[in-house]
Amino acid sequence: MSLTGAEEGTVLRRRVTVSGVVQGVGFRPYVHTLATSLGLTGHVTNTPSGVVVEIEGGPDAVDRFCVRLAPDAPPLARVDGVDHHDLPATGDGLFTILASRPGGRSGVLIPPDTATCAPCLAELTDPADRRHRHPFVNCTYCGPRFTIVAGLPYDRAHTTMAGFPLCPRCAHEYADPADRRFHAQPLACPDCGPRLRLLVRPPGPGGAPEEVTGADPVTEARRMLARGAILAVKGLGGYHLACDATDPGAVSLLRARKARGGKPFALMARTADDITHLVSLGDEERALLTGPTRPVVLLRRLPGTPADGPVPAPPVAPGSPDLGVMLPYTPLHHLLLGLPGDPDGPPLLVMTSANLSGEPIVTDDTEALDRLAALADGWLVHDRPIQVPCDDSVLRVCDGLPMMVRRARGYTPLPLDLPVPVRPALAVGGDLKNTFCLGEGRRAWLSAHLGDMDDLATQHAFTRSVAHLEAITPVRPALLAADRHPGYRSVRWARTHAEGRPVVQVQHHHAHIAAAMAEHGLDGSRPVLGAAFDGTGHGDDGAVWGGEFLLADYTGFVRLAHLAYVPQPGGDAAVHRPYRMALAHLRAAGLDWAPDLPCTTACPPDELRVLARQLDRDLNCAPTSSMGRLFDAVASLAGVCQRADYEAQAAMELEAAALAAPGADATGYAFAVRATPSGHGPVRADPAPVLAAVVADLRAGVPTAWIAARFHRAVAALVHRICLLARDRCGVDTVALTGGVFLNSVLSSACATALTGDGFTVLRHHLVPPGDGGLALGQLMVAARTTTPPPAPARDAVTP
Repeated sequence: MSLTGAEEGTVLRRRVTVSGVVQGVGFRPYVHTLATSLGLTGHVTNTPSGVVVEIEGGPDAVDRFCVRLAPDAPPLARVDGVDHHDLPATGDGLFTILASRPGGRSGVLIPPDTATCAPCLAELTDPADRRHRHPFVNCTYCGPRFTIVAGLPYDRAHTTMAGFPLCPRCAHEYADPADRRFHAQPLACPDCGPRLRLLVRPPGPGGAPEEVTGADPVTEARRMLARGAILAVKGLGGYHLACDATDPGAVSLLRARKARGGKPFALMARTADDITHLVSLGDEERALLTGPTRPVVLLRRLPGTPADGPVPAPPVAPGSPDLGVMLPYTPLHHLLLGLPGDPDGPPLLVMTSANLSGEPIVTDDTEALDRLAALADGWLVHDRPIQVPCDDSVLRVCDGLPMMVRRARGYTPLPLDLPVPVRPALAVGGDLKNTFCLGEGRRAWLSAHLGDMDDLATQHAFTRSVAHLEAITPVRPALLAADRHPGYRSVRWARTHAEGRPVVQVQHHHAHIAAAMAEHGLDGSRPVLGAAFDGTGHGDDGAVWGGEFLLADYTGFVRLAHLAYVPQPGGDAAVHRPYRMALAHLRAAGLDWAPDLPCTTACPPDELRVLARQLDRDLNCAPTSSMGRLFDAVASLAGVCQRADYEAQAAMELEAAALAAPGADATGYAFAVRATPSGHGPVRADPAPVLAAVVADLRAGVPTAWIAARFHRAVAALVHRICLLARDRCGVDTVALTGGVFLNSVLSSACATALTGDGFTVLRHHLVPPGDGGLALGQLMVAARTTTPPPAPARDAVTP
């Protein structure tokens, strides 16, 4: 039966508007092929509202076109809606593709950058193909999208490929509906560009980099890498710094030049099979590695020393239980690692963002030559501009499901569906691991990872990225959302750029919980219990929060429980020197700073005396309930980590130690859970008994791994206990595990196992990071939802 009920034998014309990710993914060529195969005439075009099709023909053929349109769409397309209505027939004789229509607010979704597809890779490796060894081979199914688009509609004229006129052969492919490159906007070949160059640092101090001539840039770059050089390699969303990952000298030199401390580097391998001797690789991890997004995947190392295959040098990921691995996602990456028949080169490459630690990734060529002059020995550059920075995404698999660590390339700018509508708004996120979020209606666009806002370059990148994302989405923010921290630079940015619009400030941990709720499609009609564990967040009482149990919806929250306050002596000094937090926790627990404890011996005597006076006089000792700082304290007390070169190092190394513990040990420590003296206000979870048990185990000679595992079990047991209490008193049976501490897979898995076993629904992050990279989504939901007014400040409630 016809969808319209038209009489058989009549000619029907129908306009079909398709919304979603339908530009830049080969959708118009697909529509052309589908329509002509059904004998239909008409046209298709890109518009600001999506792809608009007009088809004309027999009613049955028109109906079959509409039925097949969404299910048979190209692999990179995402059809969110199909609207159609009938029109008077015009008697078209052909089906054509019309030029795009500009103007108006856009509902078009731009696709993310996508890894090189199999047909393009076959051309890259085929000596008979005209794109053999071309570093920029792409088609409608792969290549750059988000990082080259400057405006809408998505046509070549609105991308950074506008400066590369098509050669005759590329122009023929672009215009041929039967060709895989029909209307592929990044289309390129060796004749029409872009072009690759290799520049090297001249011998001796000073001097401008010099171009290498008379040799293939990639071939010479591979030779340099094999000799231990460090190269700055221009990619899709910025520059990488690359070196031979199997060369300890090269890796150590890169680590020193980048001032990276002990933070692990990411690796790039040719194929997933090239790392099976190094890491545990399940089906889920393999699917992430080999799929079109190609993120960095955190993979658990196999025990022992690998017997076969290339091995990363020890400085690649010291102290980490994981290796971060990605596979090539551009033709240039495939060339750098070598095609079949190429001379031997490094089998594994370090591929890390080209910047100094804390700065945003470098995208501009002139800036790369300047800012990376002290880091790189050579620059492998090309002349296709990068419109917007986009770092590599990072994921891990926990209990068989992906956990987003950093959301960027391959995912941005795909929108997230929202469970309730929001007003047009911009949420600016936090100051660490910053992302921002635009939202309107039932969609939210989370930016790519930008970095830490204490760096001026990150703030400039933030401003440019906001302008870019506003240019390619329909959102014109009517309000801004920000954190409640009075000193955050992101808050200052929001106020400076408000231009009369309201700025709604959202409590940090409330935003974390709201992000988890939104990701899982909760409309906020029932509250959840959020366990929000992280390193720092401004509390409504002026303290540093971070070990919170909040009964929350989008309107507000009640603080049901938290870790007992301890002083954080010296602010950031305690973060970088975990022994300071260990000593502060011991003092709060009434335990001596005995000389046999690792944290006491790690603290220099002069600092120890000053620290004691500081704690006695409460000088620069903000009270904190941070679970992240408690992990730091136990890592120091157990002798695992005394100085942290990067965020969460102590906690990560404590997790690594716990993984080495035998499964037979079931001993755990226990927190003391106490009500306030008045009986009102939140319950306090006191870690003093845990610390005393750690000290006792240390003196009894219990292995460090056992202590680490017992501590993890204690935290999981605390979460379970508080959740049971909240269910008994408040009737809540849904728990959100959120905040950066829950990037710890040992803790996340233990908490989820205990809670689901007791009948709780557990929300864990899969689409956005549990840490501050997902904060802006929660800010948006709390500040901008349309069903209720902006939230009032939270209140403490009677102890449940």
